[in-house]
Amino acid sequence: MTFHKMIAPFAAAGLALATPAIGQSASALSSVQAHLKASDTMTADFVQTDRNGQRLSGKLTLKRPGKIRFQYQKGVPMLIVGDGSRLTVIDYEVRQVQSWPVKNSPLGALLDPDRDLAKYARILPTGNKDVLSVEVKDPERPEYGTITMVFVRDASAPAGLRLRGWVALDSQNNRTRIDLSNQRFNVAVADSAFRWTDPRPNRRGR
Repeated sequence: MTFHKMIAPFAAAGLALATPAIGQSASALSSVQAHLKASDTMTADFVQTDRNGQRLSGKLTLKRPGKIRFQYQKGVPMLIVGDGSRLTVIDYEVRQVQSWPVKNSPLGALLDPDRDLAKYARILPTGNKDVLSVEVKDPERPEYGTITMVFVRDASAPAGLRLRGWVALDSQNNRTRIDLSNQRFNVAVADSAFRWTDPRPNRRGR
């Protein structure tokens, strides 16, 4: 499995072609921005599906700004960690590490609560008033990819929204879908959760 397949984006399929009213769109974006600001941490179970239909599961830990960890199921020698500044993919089987700035990945929009979504995002119609789908991309930086986040209205979640998952699409059109369950918001998460052991010879963990 390649790094790109592991971290690729999601595409929301089957969306109607209609465009939400401007006022509704602005209100929805404000709600999403409020959710990102109100949820400092989140843990969840995830199922990842790549463009070939291969599915992996694991545990997601998120701490804003910039920190995220995808701990894959037993037997999968991969780890993805964002430490606040860089997103790193570690393949323990072949002792390979690849890293780039978090802000340069589709996940940047999810991990930066201060990013102005009004400049980069648009609401996609879903046909369900209780489901919000927001696409985020920087037209001036297409190499950063696109993320489409899906929220459901939930009065018990921060700002009344619960992140259900997302679809990430990188600049090579590699697509990854993440579906979440058992979400818990604003739980205690130590910074040590975003450390990792470097498998390369003569390197130490981070």
